[in-house]
Amino acid sequence: MKLLAVLLLCGAVYAKHEQYIGWKSYYVGPKSQEHLQSIGPLAQEFELDILSHPILGREGVVLVKPEHQDGFTKALEEQGIAYRIHTADVKNALDLDDIAIETRRRENLARSGREFPYDNYQEIEVIDDYLIDVASRYPDRATLVLGGNSFEGRPIYYLKISTTNFENNSKPVIFIDGGIHAREWISPPTVTWAIHKLLENVTEPDLLDRFDWILLPVVNPDGYKFSFTTTRFWRKTRSTDQSSISETCPGVDGNRNFDFFWNTVGTSNNACADTFAGSQAFSEAETRVVQSLLHEHLHRIALYLTIHSYGSMFLYPWGHDGSLSNNAFALQIVGVAMADEIFALSLPHFPRYTVGNSVLVIGYPTSGASEDYAHFIGVPLSYTVELPGLDSGLNGFHLNPRYIQQVCYETWEGIVAGARGAGDLFVPYAERN
Repeated sequence: MKLLAVLLLCGAVYAKHEQYIGWKSYYVGPKSQEHLQSIGPLAQEFELDILSHPILGREGVVLVKPEHQDGFTKALEEQGIAYRIHTADVKNALDLDDIAIETRRRENLARSGREFPYDNYQEIEVIDDYLIDVASRYPDRATLVLGGNSFEGRPIYYLKISTTNFENNSKPVIFIDGGIHAREWISPPTVTWAIHKLLENVTEPDLLDRFDWILLPVVNPDGYKFSFTTTRFWRKTRSTDQSSISETCPGVDGNRNFDFFWNTVGTSNNACADTFAGSQAFSEAETRVVQSLLHEHLHRIALYLTIHSYGSMFLYPWGHDGSLSNNAFALQIVGVAMADEIFALSLPHFPRYTVGNSVLVIGYPTSGASEDYAHFIGVPLSYTVELPGLDSGLNGFHLNPRYIQQVCYETWEGIVAGARGAGDLFVPYAERN
């Protein structure tokens, strides 16, 4: 009977992901700063989809269309950049992932009779239902807020968690968001796990006593939904009003859409590109929700974390030119504290987190990122967090769902360290200006 179920499941997934037939992914291992700096231009020339940024001493993973594979590998060889195959058959690897996710779902249902947004890769409806449910069960601490609606009309929900109903203006605020890039499925579970730890399984009560919390698991629900139903590696929003070709090439890269050196470097004016910055800063309904939250609570936000994947990194400003902000020392100290806590709990095959300025770490600049914008308007500690994944020892294409809870667990410990460090350093906004 079990064999029959597996065969039926295999048949169900076989018809998916045909658009990725012939695609390959490659490990790329730059050995010098020059190699690292060349990745950005290569990405533009060969339409690379960088799933995990290569850094010095650590391979990254890039996805390459069939028509660019020969040119890409030739260019790497000419520049002396090491590479090897990560996945020779992307479609087949995605099929394996689907089987692993469905198997995990059935195991979870058999064990507990329900699904949680931090025990598997879940669709947006499961995440929304969890937010609604947990807010109703903990009305003394949690408030469900509709931040706005996406381009396609989906709700963008977030939770405000506070023991004082956000009325104590002396309490610093911790703001965490996820899911701005649709295909980064490991991101929302870490945010919902943080909700779980603040409401359902409180082991650090000081975090409720000292701080108010804003937790937004999925900034980009349209793209997130589309990555489940149609195009697994979809990254952008799903807007169709940003270009004359937006109907054919919808969407904007939400993390290039913030008003900090918008569309100046590391972006594209081509609506079909994954890094299309939009027609103007904050053109997207989704990024305007984050903007609104940052400004509404700016006087109290001590720490902003935007959760992405993959790469095991804490990246901080400035991302457009690699210069350091006046708060770089604190950014480094708190970033290292978060990374160290994660490392103490991490699995051996998860890479150790790298902490640093985003340009200096990944080798090339980008503009319009949320962590830069937050820091620019006055948030003292602002990071892009790249979660671990894509280890060569794991099956499938993405991180196996059996590791989700480990990532949630260790990431939460990093958040704990970051919140406490931010609280110790926090200076009210009025005193900073």
